[in-house]
Amino acid sequence: MKEKEIICGFSKLTKDQKLDYISNHFENPADFVEELKSFYHDDENKQKIIDEFSENTVSNFFFPYGISPNFVIDDKVYHVPMVIEESSVIAAASKAAKFWSDKGGFHTEIISTTKIGQVHFIWNGNVEKLKTLMPDLKDRLIESTQDITANMQKRGGGIIDIELVDKNADIPGYYQIKATFETVDSMGANFINSCLEEFAIELKAFFLKSPYFNDEERDCEVIMSILSNYTPDCVVKVWAECEIDKLGKIDEELTGEQFASKFEKAVQIAQVDTYRAATHNKGIFNGIDAVALATGNDFRAIEACGHAYASRTGKYTSLTDVKIENGKFRYTLTIPLALGTVGGLTGLHPLAKKSLELLGNPNAKELMRITASVGLANNFGAIKSLVTKGIQKGHMKMHLLNILNQFDATEIEKEKAKAHFEEEKVSYSAVDVFIKSLREPIVNKKIVYAGK
Repeated sequence: MKEKEIICGFSKLTKDQKLDYISNHFENPADFVEELKSFYHDDENKQKIIDEFSENTVSNFFFPYGISPNFVIDDKVYHVPMVIEESSVIAAASKAAKFWSDKGGFHTEIISTTKIGQVHFIWNGNVEKLKTLMPDLKDRLIESTQDITANMQKRGGGIIDIELVDKNADIPGYYQIKATFETVDSMGANFINSCLEEFAIELKAFFLKSPYFNDEERDCEVIMSILSNYTPDCVVKVWAECEIDKLGKIDEELTGEQFASKFEKAVQIAQVDTYRAATHNKGIFNGIDAVALATGNDFRAIEACGHAYASRTGKYTSLTDVKIENGKFRYTLTIPLALGTVGGLTGLHPLAKKSLELLGNPNAKELMRITASVGLANNFGAIKSLVTKGIQKGHMKMHLLNILNQFDATEIEKEKAKAHFEEEKVSYSAVDVFIKSLREPIVNKKIVYAGK
């Protein structure tokens, strides 16, 4: 195996040259190259598009693409595409969707859809003077981006507002130009960042040319111009509700009232305990991330925003809430979701386009509704399992095939294992023992035969 070393100009190599260089770090270079090439798309044009999504691409990394059917959202049925590798996530979403489908399904409300961008700058001058001049500066900033915002304005979006934020108390001389944007059906990152960079240029020119500033006030140091992935004003609310007695069929050992009470306590624990809240919210993002990936959206930005929103009171807490009154159970998720259905990978990735087509080519607001509903469904399924049979029983049943594949189980062995573990607890060690029990007689027979 070749010793690893610093390489210059790797990005300038062709794809085959990159493969050749990397393969020399393996015991069998030819096998490595063959393995990576086995994941290439058969259509060369589609593979070229995929190659250009990112830098230094040498192959494709496959994740399962599944469907969670029967989501009733605002009286409309969706079969939702999900991309995720974790066992049981799609199963949990599907079960929750089916459970709520005859109880009114999921209900949603778009609270707001605006996004934020900031120009961070250092300036040592008379802040009251700057505040007085802000209306003029605001007009100049908007004017400077007319070419960028023209098309977005035609679609109903653009710059909503611009304000000055004084952060001197945190860092001496630190200010922000904080702008609010409506990006309609696009996530809008490139649009927002382009506007902000123009703002930065105009801001520096404003300080240099305005007759209202003295020489000491003309120096403005722009630190950076960038959108914020924290979008607390791009929020969707989703809830599911039913009469408490309809929860009685969830577990044969619990009445509807008992299940609702345990469920409520579980959510309250996530609201007061950060350790639990992190896992609770992760269950929400199991569903949200999977839909985001399937539709070509930025799941990292979505997660960063969601966790920041969960901490907005100064303490990290649950993103969901439960309400039990007048014989009714209502479970609610309120979450910021900056999603897009045009631009970026949504229009380039072949399966992302098909995902949106399957969902009826939704606009951004509709995709927010769908994605949040899946997040709530996954979380409901997780809490339901936790307060009844426990999370591992269902999860490990779904994980059984992964364990069997680690033992290179044959199809016959898999069928026997699935039948055996229908009533048995699944664990790696238990599967190990079972597979050995299937194979041991064969091994012994071979030994006896060889002895003859």
